[in-house]
Amino acid sequence: MATEALGWWGVPLAIIAGTLRGSVPFLFVSLGECLTEKSGKINLGLEGTLRLGAMSAYGVSYLCAQVLGVGLAPWLGVLMAGIAGMGLGLIHGWLSQQRRVNDVAVGIAMIIFGSGIANFLGKPFIQPQAPQLATLDVANWSSLPQVQAAFKISPLFLLGVALVPVLDWFFKSTRWGLYVRAVGDSPQAAKAMGISIVKVRLASIVMGSFLAGLGGAALSLYYPGLWTERISSGQGLMAVALVIFARWQPWQCLWASLLFGGAQALGPAFQSVGIDSYYYLFNATPYILTLVIMIFTCSPQRTLAGAPGALGKED
Repeated sequence: MATEALGWWGVPLAIIAGTLRGSVPFLFVSLGECLTEKSGKINLGLEGTLRLGAMSAYGVSYLCAQVLGVGLAPWLGVLMAGIAGMGLGLIHGWLSQQRRVNDVAVGIAMIIFGSGIANFLGKPFIQPQAPQLATLDVANWSSLPQVQAAFKISPLFLLGVALVPVLDWFFKSTRWGLYVRAVGDSPQAAKAMGISIVKVRLASIVMGSFLAGLGGAALSLYYPGLWTERISSGQGLMAVALVIFARWQPWQCLWASLLFGGAQALGPAFQSVGIDSYYYLFNATPYILTLVIMIFTCSPQRTLAGAPGALGKED
């Protein structure tokens, strides 16, 4: 491993590198789920959205590279991942707003549906190598190749960070943001104001799924940079806990995503210096963190802090 030459100094370097890489899917999915839940709906189907987005991005990148070259192909893949996410979001948004339909049941169904389509259509793309997104080398000042490799940042990471203040401004300072918050906090009051609850929630779910699709593209075209049927590893479901932990605030979603990305990097970081004894335990850190967050937010006083008023309630 590259960090072996640095000894124990390679561990924090590997954790930083893993945080910058592993946090990207968490960031996009959590921002998308934050938008969805602000409207009073919960989307548990993001795991399927992540997988379909990853497959769509990888497949389009591979196929378009043969015609358009490797420069533009990955970005077309990113765009297609977002469109695929919107497609699932449209189905989810319509189904979840039918009478006597439970959000949890729809979410589970969308996980199975999205994952099934991704696995079926993605079979031909497991072996071929698709062009990856070009990274930005921000550590050329260092003469150490390990440092240079650690700070190869994806443009998707910068895009995700840029979306944080935009989404925060959207919620606080725009009319549509007011509509989303009004529908999420008090649907009946929003309806009395003439706001269409169905349309606002449908738009929120669709756009939230678009962002989740971009998170899938980060998995297949950046890190780990391949397509397999289990590439998401539960990150879509973890994002729901992440949004609760972030108290439905975009800025806190950023910090929580970095935390989850860093937790995901612990196993490979310690393995790089020869610590293999607890490798699987370190790899389980994101899942343990998710359980801890859910346990400590289960009390009514903590759970309700910052939550949209209509979240989880039947209309």
